[in-house]
Amino acid sequence: MGNARTRSRVGTQVGTWLGTGLGTTTFPIDIEYLVIAGGGAGSQGGGGAGGYRSSVIGEYTGGGGAAMAVFTPTVTVTYTITVGGGGAAVLNAIGNNGSDSSIAGTGLTTITATGGGRAGYVTGTGAGASGGSGGAGGHNGAFAGGAAASPTQGFAGASTSSTYAAGGGGGAGAAGIVAPSNTVGGAGGVGLASSITGTSVFRAGGGGGGADTTTGGAGGNGGGGAGNTSSPNNGVAGTANTGGGGGGANYQVAGTGGNGGSGVVICRYVTTTAAGKTITGGTITTSGVYTIHTFNSTSNLVVTF
Repeated sequence: MGNARTRSRVGTQVGTWLGTGLGTTTFPIDIEYLVIAGGGAGSQGGGGAGGYRSSVIGEYTGGGGAAMAVFTPTVTVTYTITVGGGGAAVLNAIGNNGSDSSIAGTGLTTITATGGGRAGYVTGTGAGASGGSGGAGGHNGAFAGGAAASPTQGFAGASTSSTYAAGGGGGAGAAGIVAPSNTVGGAGGVGLASSITGTSVFRAGGGGGGADTTTGGAGGNGGGGAGNTSSPNNGVAGTANTGGGGGGANYQVAGTGGNGGSGVVICRYVTTTAAGKTITGGTITTSGVYTIHTFNSTSNLVVTF
């Protein structure tokens, strides 16, 4: 009588399924998730956002992909929730990619979001690195933006188009923007909005590009850090637990790019489907028919039958 997902949605209204002559049947627990990796560090260009993977019904995964499949525990199991850190920026040098976030456990093909790509620099490696979303290339050269990871999790960083300003890092919802002029850095790519917690929130925005003269680019909506202003000359860090990329810096006065923002993992399920079971881990809240577990650091989601 319909698939598991259909029954679980009916369960939001009635809580149990009354089978003919069979009494009460327990619903399966369909767990929807949002897994976002740590953002890449800014350098001259903006850092790429952390990879964005989602199974929330009616929403998208990063890079324009369709929502992924939910997972359905059927026995007592402990899932390891890994929350990736943001990439660290380095003075006068390229920074670091963000770290991966994931959900792993028995019977589940591990769900991994790839850390965001760090931005390029005028010396060393000028090209942006690939990652969940790619970092932007450094300026003062023909440097390419980094590519987004496969499977689809985000968008590419901007390539170089200016001698004195760099482009933005890629976001989960759009590519980084090239610098519009020699005096203004390009904006970071926008992130994606999710209502998994009951409120629509943008996450995984790319970092804005740095400029050597006037104004850095805006951070992408979703926690991306802005590029430098003329004073101070450092890029802004990506917002914690959004996977936002770090903003780019002013190279001429030895500014430092912004660190990438740390990632987040959020799981939810219809509250009535967990009747008679215990589910622990993370910060637990409720919204409407859902129970939500938010993980801002590495921990476990434990489902006990």
